[in-house]
Amino acid sequence: MAVWVFGGRLGLRGHLGVCRLLCSRFQSRGPRGEEDGDRPQSSSKAPKIPKIYTKTGDKGFSSTFTGERRPKDDQVFEAVGTTDELSSAIGFAMELITEKGHTFAEELQKIQCTLQDVGSALATPRSSAREAHLKRTAFKEEPIMELEQWIDKYSSQLPPLTAFILPSGGKSSSALHFCRAVCRRAERRVVPLVQMGETDANVAKFLNRLSDYLFTIARYAAMKEGSQEKIYKKSDV
Repeated sequence: MAVWVFGGRLGLRGHLGVCRLLCSRFQSRGPRGEEDGDRPQSSSKAPKIPKIYTKTGDKGFSSTFTGERRPKDDQVFEAVGTTDELSSAIGFAMELITEKGHTFAEELQKIQCTLQDVGSALATPRSSAREAHLKRTAFKEEPIMELEQWIDKYSSQLPPLTAFILPSGGKSSSALHFCRAVCRRAERRVVPLVQMGETDANVAKFLNRLSDYLFTIARYAAMKEGSQEKIYKKSDV
């Protein structure tokens, strides 16, 4: 997972929580357990460039934000990884969308940042989290409400939906439909964690609403680009 790389005995590497989680008290620990903020500073003026690889996951285990070591195929990492995949799919779609000059590109970038916060919440299983962890990774309702406002805004401009639409409608629309499908899978990975009490229900609600948003703007992109959406037709055979 390129973004959600966990290293050391405690903490995250990468951009957990859109940089607001980058606190020295929660960086990876050294071999004797000292935290980065407690280590003696090097007298050298040249900055030390950290290596992208840590080798800590070579045996098939990785660390949550709480410092707990779990197998890489654990439900937590399945959910975090699928969320990362969703953000990557949205990033690809944005390249096509930007070329067409769609105004909702900024909304998608904001959603990518919110997905970082989703990953932070998922990477902090409540069964091993301390209060300090939960405060830093809490996921609020505001992003859900914002998605609903965006959905209503675009839905009011679209023709009524009278048939099942196949993923289609041009490159931008098709890419967004793909994002929607990945989003649904991310939601399926998150729901069990919510039911187990390992993560906040707002995370699943956000992903559920996000799939509706992606479907809506896929239709909106097709309309703006003048592309015809393909309609499902039942085979007579």
